[in-house]
Amino acid sequence: MNIQKIFENNKEWVASKLEIDRNYFKNLSKGQNPEFLYIGCSDSRVTAEELMGVKPGEVFVYRNIANMVPNTDLSAMSVISYAVKYLKVKHIVVCGHYYCTGIKAAMHPADMGILNPWLRNVRDVYRLHRSELDIIEDEDSRYKRLIELNVQEQCINVIKTSDVQKAYKERQIK
Repeated sequence: MNIQKIFENNKEWVASKLEIDRNYFKNLSKGQNPEFLYIGCSDSRVTAEELMGVKPGEVFVYRNIANMVPNTDLSAMSVISYAVKYLKVKHIVVCGHYYCTGIKAAMHPADMGILNPWLRNVRDVYRLHRSELDIIEDEDSRYKRLIELNVQEQCINVIKTSDVQKAYKERQIK
């Protein structure tokens, strides 16, 4: 696909929305009130809105390589803070996916340049769960299990953020 086709597709999309509702964009501009924050992978094969079956305004989306939530990532921490404090989201979804190339890259000791510090976070998940992962002989099964464990660890990272903990206490979430 070339860039010109992307612009054409966008024009067609705008026209199709206005055909159904001439106030579509005016209504969207009034603000957002999503119930969900979706934290997922940047992988081009996985889109949050399509995966969840939601419309614009129903989910606040944050994506990065391997759906990571390290407490040192100002972008992730800012998104969580904004979603929880200002948008008052009720749910946070951390979504990983099988055959994640970010996780795959972290499983191998290759030098990935600028990606090394980022992938170190996934390698830390491996280190934390080494005893479980190392007994899995089949590499594909070990890879899939690391993906699952990474999601679990990122959920823990979300829960440990001060904004989530404050919201939990203030909202009396059970």
